[in-house]
Amino acid sequence: MTAAPDPIAPDQARDILEAAIRERLGDDWDDEESGWTIVTGHDYMARLTRGRLTLDFYVDLLGNVRVEQSNRAPALESGQLLLMMLLILSIIIALLIVRIISGG
Repeated sequence: MTAAPDPIAPDQARDILEAAIRERLGDDWDDEESGWTIVTGHDYMARLTRGRLTLDFYVDLLGNVRVEQSNRAPALESGQLLLMMLLILSIIIALLIVRIISGG
């Protein structure tokens, strides 16, 4: 029976994460001119956006890095969903008002 590997420490994860970001985006990724913004993050994870592009960097407890890319910001998608729901609700309310006013 093999022993489970020891998880990496948060400071190691942060170093691995920073190296992965630099490798993917270049050394000057955090300059204002690059356009990249850190949306959220901690020692084991970082979400960066630039325009409609979102990159999620994850470091697991063994030090492996996974990068996920999407072309739409999650906030944008949820905002669009909320607007669509409000539009449908407004139409339903307008139809109900017309029905009540017309008597039936």
